[in-house]
Amino acid sequence: MGNYWDIFVEGYKGYASYLWYDITHPGWHSYFYWLILVSVFFFILEVVVPWRKKQPILRKDFWMDAFYMFFNFFLFSLIIYNAASDVIVNLFNDGIKNLTGGFDLQASNPMRNFPYWAILLIGFLLRDFIQWWVHRLLHWSPRLWEFHKVHHSVRQMGFAAHLRYHWMENIVYKTLEYIPLALLGIGLYDFFVIHIMALVWGHYNHSNITVDGKITGGVIGGLLGIIMAAELLDVHLLAGLSSSLKWGIAVFCIPIGALVLGPFMKKIFNSPEMHIWHHAHDIPENMKYGINFGITLAIWDYIFGTAHIPHTGRDIALGFPGVDEYPQDFINQNLHGFGKME
Repeated sequence: MGNYWDIFVEGYKGYASYLWYDITHPGWHSYFYWLILVSVFFFILEVVVPWRKKQPILRKDFWMDAFYMFFNFFLFSLIIYNAASDVIVNLFNDGIKNLTGGFDLQASNPMRNFPYWAILLIGFLLRDFIQWWVHRLLHWSPRLWEFHKVHHSVRQMGFAAHLRYHWMENIVYKTLEYIPLALLGIGLYDFFVIHIMALVWGHYNHSNITVDGKITGGVIGGLLGIIMAAELLDVHLLAGLSSSLKWGIAVFCIPIGALVLGPFMKKIFNSPEMHIWHHAHDIPENMKYGINFGITLAIWDYIFGTAHIPHTGRDIALGFPGVDEYPQDFINQNLHGFGKME
């Protein structure tokens, strides 16, 4: 037990040091400043090209949602989650060793030899798939739904609502997603890259904007072009070509992405037009446990029959039956769910 206690303590110390360094050393590898940068980007879009033009720029609960962003992604991890997760992963791996006579799942993982882009792709797909099922669980379980109501108490949608959720969701989501990914050998930096991808798309899904699929397809095409031209993530498809030709191909990927991916973007990826229905006050009687559960990808909803977009949904009422009586302040929202179920 002493060894696990040391892991627990070192987990706290390590995360506290990381967080302080992250805040005091701005850079491209700083999650703290990525959160600020992405948030400012979508805030500007909501001001310049709002989808719901009558919605206030500083919508209802904007500042509380902004606090939720930093609480759930930084303070909560420092106070509770990070050190405990280190212990759980080590206990799980040690348990497998004891049951199998010394087999080390992490050390024996074949993914260690995969190219970086493959590790990220597998990690992203697996994480999003797990999150989709956990999201369904939050709606299906009466107890977990009481916690999840925090996220659905949003009455006016905007990018910051992405990270407005009960602290218990951190435990549920991260316990169920982190352990299989960690045991597969997805490292901390890999988590960072996947988190940034999910952060950007999550802000987009909740933002007060609407974007044509050709534009998002062009953005994805352009990003893939940059990855190939700069030979990032162990992608060397253009190795040996001149720099000018590489970047010419990268630019050409933008219209290719718009034309090829554009028509399918809103079937593959989640979008504000799809996710707004997930937050609808009134949902179909035959889908009482919810619709459109996608986090980043929309494909799971189409595969498992939970996709529902009857029209644009721009001005639909948001929330859930009884939302008017739901706590309006941060403290009572985060105490909600531990008492008698409603």
